[in-house]
Amino acid sequence: MNDEFMAALKKRKELTGLFTFFAANYPQYELQIDNQAAMQKGVSIGKAMDNLSILIGSTYEQGFIRFGNFFKVYVQAEPGSRQLPDDVLKLYIKNDRDEMVPYSAFMKIKKTQGLNEITRYNMYTSSAINGAPASGYSSGEAIKAIQEVAEKTLPRGYGIDWLGLSKDEVGRGNESLYIFLIVLVFVYLVLAAQYESFILPLAVILSLPVGILGGLLLIKMMGLANDIYAQVGLVMLVGLLGKNAVLIVEFAVQKRQEGSSILDAAIEGARVRFRPILMTSFAFIAGLLPLLVATGPGAIGNRTIGSSSAGGMLLGTLLGVIVVPGLYYIFGSWADGRHLIQKEDEVPLTEQFMQKKKRRKFKLFKKRNNNTENGEDSINKNNDHDAEK
Repeated sequence: MNDEFMAALKKRKELTGLFTFFAANYPQYELQIDNQAAMQKGVSIGKAMDNLSILIGSTYEQGFIRFGNFFKVYVQAEPGSRQLPDDVLKLYIKNDRDEMVPYSAFMKIKKTQGLNEITRYNMYTSSAINGAPASGYSSGEAIKAIQEVAEKTLPRGYGIDWLGLSKDEVGRGNESLYIFLIVLVFVYLVLAAQYESFILPLAVILSLPVGILGGLLLIKMMGLANDIYAQVGLVMLVGLLGKNAVLIVEFAVQKRQEGSSILDAAIEGARVRFRPILMTSFAFIAGLLPLLVATGPGAIGNRTIGSSSAGGMLLGTLLGVIVVPGLYYIFGSWADGRHLIQKEDEVPLTEQFMQKKKRRKFKLFKKRNNNTENGEDSINKNNDHDAEK
């Protein structure tokens, strides 16, 4: 069964370096004991096996000190009495009547084949198989391939389990998918609070798949795997591309509040924010170039995280300035006139109060200036009147 399973695994292109130490045809010698003959000879099978273990394998009995050194005493048959397999039958065991009985009187030796070693996993007889993902495939894809082969090949009563890092990865499952969803929900809620709308943040969220697609394409072009390094880069990419989209949408929202149409606000937002977005994005991509050509220890991880970030930022920036204004026009038209709260005032009460306070200060300042001017006029009139006198 192990050979059939290994043959099926080697046919999968996702796996490489498959090997196992399990062997069911290892040359062995089997000792066959005649229980009735041993009982007739007065030999205990348990004592016979213990005695054979001592004669062939040795045992430590005690030690003594002599000439200032400690010497250990081992009990074992002489080398000439245990050179060949048939020498086992020439050894003796004492029976219950203190008589020496040869092993050949109740034992036979047979040449056969069997397991080279017996390994167990959770008390089940098991076979350890080692392997690695092939070039261009992730560990998750390799694990999925093994599970598919096991489901198709192994008969009833057989199963597979994992060891080491693979066990942790299988136990974790699709946590990366949940992390992406949590990141998107967090960004959406922050933008909803900023724009005071549940619709406008969709213009930012729906622009992110363009950048993620660019990151995955560059990873594929460089022959790298979509592993944990690539996923870390994609999570970082969500924040960076979201920042670029926020720059455009935020300015467009301000222009819309000033009275511009939704189309004009979208165009103006893309035009004004075009140069700052390109400057910051290309500076970030230039900083990732050393990771793309990294060598030495850890080079694959550096290339993976660099390619996922650089490819996503490049494609997300070039297409983002086109996609984001279009998305804002769609969702801005839908959200126009809608409020989170019914009958919500466009200007909050605190802002109205601050505006009235500023106007009151301005009026008082103006009034004081008028009073000063009137005082100066009266002084000038008095001075003219005295001069006339």
